[in-house]
Amino acid sequence: AFGLYFPRKEYSENVYIDQPAGTPLLRIHALRDSHGEVAHFHLCQNLIISRARSHENHWFQIREKTGLLYLSKSLDREDFNILSVGNWMPLSKVMLYVFLSSHPFQEKECDSATRTTVFLSLINATAPVCSSLTARQLCFTEMDLSFHIKENKPPGTFHQLQLPSVHHLCQNLSISYKLLAAEGLPFRYTENTTGVSVTQRLDREERERYELIAKCTVREGFREMQVEVPFLVNVLDEDDSPPFLPNGTDTTEAVVEFNRKEGTVLATLTVYDADTTPIYPLESSRKKYTGTIITDDPWISETFRVEHIFDEIHFSPNGSQVRGTQHEY
Repeated sequence: AFGLYFPRKEYSENVYIDQPAGTPLLRIHALRDSHGEVAHFHLCQNLIISRARSHENHWFQIREKTGLLYLSKSLDREDFNILSVGNWMPLSKVMLYVFLSSHPFQEKECDSATRTTVFLSLINATAPVCSSLTARQLCFTEMDLSFHIKENKPPGTFHQLQLPSVHHLCQNLSISYKLLAAEGLPFRYTENTTGVSVTQRLDREERERYELIAKCTVREGFREMQVEVPFLVNVLDEDDSPPFLPNGTDTTEAVVEFNRKEGTVLATLTVYDADTTPIYPLESSRKKYTGTIITDDPWISETFRVEHIFDEIHFSPNGSQVRGTQHEY
């Protein structure tokens, strides 16, 4: 088992000057590798300002059991100057790492292999008033709603549509969501938490990509605004399906005539693998399956060889397109 994992490789959010301590910024989720695992989140104590600079983190904290990232200290202009290249910059970007474990973190424990990156844009201005924000800004961050879920893993919640920072700031607005999806897709939206869950184990060999729509409605008095954005789920592969032969036979007959030129193809055998796609470096794919002539005759070994060619192929189970590999020997 590989343990808990993040459904996103990175997250991003804006932070404004003088937002009060306790302001929620974003919620990070984790999915389980096996039943019974409980997620614990942890921040390392350094902010990375640039590749060459880092600074001790005094401003951001994460709730260990919920993954809610929040301001633990208000960011004032002096703080902004510390974390920016110069006080003339209107925006400064900092980076921090969130670590994940199935057990409570010990003090300053930052060597977990499972981590995601959070990019924070520090804006040299106070937070905008809600009435100045567009429906798109009120409903969704600048991040694409694109997620990666491993196949054959337990179901769970992997995203929250509601923006914690906007919800905290704009309590006089009514913001509601819907997840638009074809009937029968294994995803559920829970209105009271605005959480999106995968409801069953996924199988990449059945479907590799799900394309949904997240719809948001903003109401202010008699005024109503709506916005829709793509919501994409990619299924990550686990090597769980054996290769198969397209015509069911694992042997082929080779007829060798005299005076054949070098390079003449005498016989071919094709093998399909629905699990993997051609990856680079190519030797990684080549080593997965090898072709060998089994003989005790040195002349045969010197005179004949097996060549291995492989290309990406597409299967269409249940009407959806799934990538795989065709190996030809």
